[in-house]
Amino acid sequence: MNIKKILHYPRLDTVLMVEKIIEDTSGEFTKKQVWDRLPRKVMYQTYSVIIDYLLHSGKIAVDKEGKICWIWNPNLIKRLEKENLFYDG
Repeated sequence: MNIKKILHYPRLDTVLMVEKIIEDTSGEFTKKQVWDRLPRKVMYQTYSVIIDYLLHSGKIAVDKEGKICWIWNPNLIKRLEKENLFYDG
């Protein structure tokens, strides 16, 4: 995640809105196309902060065509934790 001067940090409801759109349309649209389809207006800089956060947190990935894919799988994480397949450090 790049540290840069951010004029406006996103609210939680905005992050959740973007997450839902990406999860529902996974792999169909580019960053700009997803932004155009948001149900309410969001400043592009704020939207970019959300995308950076989702990439950094491992919830999304971008394919070589620039399309955003939802990759977060909490059920897999729970199963791996249950099977004790995570390193405890």
